[in-house]
Amino acid sequence: MTRERGGCFVSIDGPSGIGKSTTVKALHRELAARGIPSRLTVEPTRSDLGQFTRQHADRIHGRALACLVAATRYEHIEQVIQPALRAGDLLISDRYMPSTLVLQHLDGVPLQFLLDINRDVLMPDLAVILTAQPGLIAERLAARGITHRFHLDPTAPSREVELYAQAAAHLMSRGVEVLCLDTSEATPSEVVSTIADAIPRLPIASVVPSDQSTPQES
Repeated sequence: MTRERGGCFVSIDGPSGIGKSTTVKALHRELAARGIPSRLTVEPTRSDLGQFTRQHADRIHGRALACLVAATRYEHIEQVIQPALRAGDLLISDRYMPSTLVLQHLDGVPLQFLLDINRDVLMPDLAVILTAQPGLIAERLAARGITHRFHLDPTAPSREVELYAQAAAHLMSRGVEVLCLDTSEATPSEVVSTIADAIPRLPIASVVPSDQSTPQES
């Protein structure tokens, strides 16, 4: 998918219970304190299609859910991500492509099917993968309570950690800058500071001169 890189797109993903949403909000505050404005978004989105996906994710399974998530993502790109980038904004998404490569794969969908239906999605400028020791994740989930059918599987934390590592490797193979952070011992402020330091400053280096064609994203 082609876009003019006038802004910067950052995604934050990781296993359930890792603290993604808390980290995204704290990062927004940290960037503001540094004088760097940012916008937040989330997947599934708050659109009608995104809300439908959220409400039916426990009843729709496998390839059907994977296709629904992909459709929501393409809508997300067209309606939110690309306009923000054209405006020169820094956009931070709570979940994106790595979550698909993990959660839909845990739902029994072959990896190649997931790659095929997401073939044309826009890749982030920085993909952050939060991780932790599986035992610690399991403790956090137990304290929070079951909120998704995937949490019913006691092996899910260790499988998610492994699959997110594979997702990170896939994104790096596509030329995406990936920041993997183990939050097991780091404080929330240390995690947020590390992410903020890694975010490309605007305008980012991949902006092409006006006399050159815009690069093609695969």
